Amino acid sequence: MPTWEVLQVRADLTCSLLTSQHAYLKVLGFEIDTVNSVQFSNHTGYAHWKGQVLNSNELHELYEGLKLNNVNKYDYVLTGYMRDKSFLAMVVDIVQELKQQNSKLVYVCDPVMGDKWDGEGSMYVPEDLLPVYREKVVPVADIITPNQFEAELLSGRKIHSQEEALAVMDMLHSMGPDTVVITSSDLPSPRGSDYLIALGSQRIWKPDGSMLTERIRMEMHKVDAVFVGTGDLFAAMLLAWTHKHPNNLKVACEKTVSAMYHVLQRTINCAKAQAGEGQRPSSAQLELRMVQSKKDIENPKIVVQATVL
Repeated sequence: MPTWEVLQVRADLTCSLLTSQHAYLKVLGFEIDTVNSVQFSNHTGYAHWKGQVLNSNELHELYEGLKLNNVNKYDYVLTGYMRDKSFLAMVVDIVQELKQQNSKLVYVCDPVMGDKWDGEGSMYVPEDLLPVYREKVVPVADIITPNQFEAELLSGRKIHSQEEALAVMDMLHSMGPDTVVITSSDLPSPRGSDYLIALGSQRIWKPDGSMLTERIRMEMHKVDAVFVGTGDLFAAMLLAWTHKHPNNLKVACEKTVSAMYHVLQRTINCAKAQAGEGQRPSSAQLELRMVQSKKDIENPKIVVQATVL
């Protein structure tokens, strides 16, 4: 079975949150080198956490170790949660160097900055990361997976309708990435308030130099629980399925979202059983059930179908 090399820059959260990304990609045939952006005792969905935030000097030292052993040969770079401005800027330098070595390298960026709660958005990383994402990261990324709030931050435009979301994705395309997926939004669904809308847009370049854009919409049933790590898992799965279906965003997103659905349903069912009848599951009980979902990861049954716009 062929393997593909991935440099993964992400948070290390000891209670196993982002090992889910690693496990998911390994199951699908990807070899992973992992560099931590932060090293926390647990994810920040818990009441307390302890740990360290890495800086650019520490990242540079780790990457130099890879270079000295001549193992810095990658097909993909995947980045997620980061908290240090200098670290983020160093990631860009590394991506640019890797792209000089391999012009076909694909950089998948989950621009983790914040989210909306009860209609109000707020950042949960330092605000000085935003201009670095806008001016340096997005221009070198090939695939980005912001939520609605993050897409608004990056574009400087609010989204109140599907048409405005499509316009924001066009703005993000113009900044660099050929694939933009808004992983979640608060846009109203025709199917009712129990559904969440995600939108995707992919520019496909033809051999003659012309370009067409494929746009899709997905409507997913909401789960009444707060999970941590779903954005990280989404980015990893989208990397895998766009690799397997590089010019078919519809199929890649259907497999990504359907796998997510199976993982979350299994997680909430297990969590409710552990919590007991009438009790709300704790953060520990809501840890994503990745190992138990191996078959759904390898071959997800399509339960969410995308609409081509």
